[in-house]
Amino acid sequence: QVQLVESGGGLVQAGGSLTLSCSFLGLCVKIYTMGWYRQAPGEDRIMGYHDMVAKITDIGIRYGDSVRGRFTISRDIAKNTVYLQINSLKPEDTATYYCQVNAYDYSTGSQYYWGQGTQVTVSS
Repeated sequence: QVQLVESGGGLVQAGGSLTLSCSFLGLCVKIYTMGWYRQAPGEDRIMGYHDMVAKITDIGIRYGDSVRGRFTISRDIAKNTVYLQINSLKPEDTATYYCQVNAYDYSTGSQYYWGQGTQVTVSS
């Protein structure tokens, strides 16, 4: 059974920094992508591409326009863990941050998995 375990959220002042982490627990043949999405307070909808904060694949890294230059995604392949370093936080970065992993296993095929979400709150 696959589980994504997130940590690192919290309350921080504007201009501060946080590091989020997400670990993929379970068996799989291959992890294709690991990434982060966010949903601002009051939003209750299926997250889509426009909610993507950062994503890392075998061929590269992509960032959302609003976070480029301030957020850095990295991955520890041996630990199946993805990190999101967040610098120069702004109040508009306040959101629940969700980890997403696309992984392949022989029994399930390619599946997208979501973490439980970690809250980031930025005070002005």
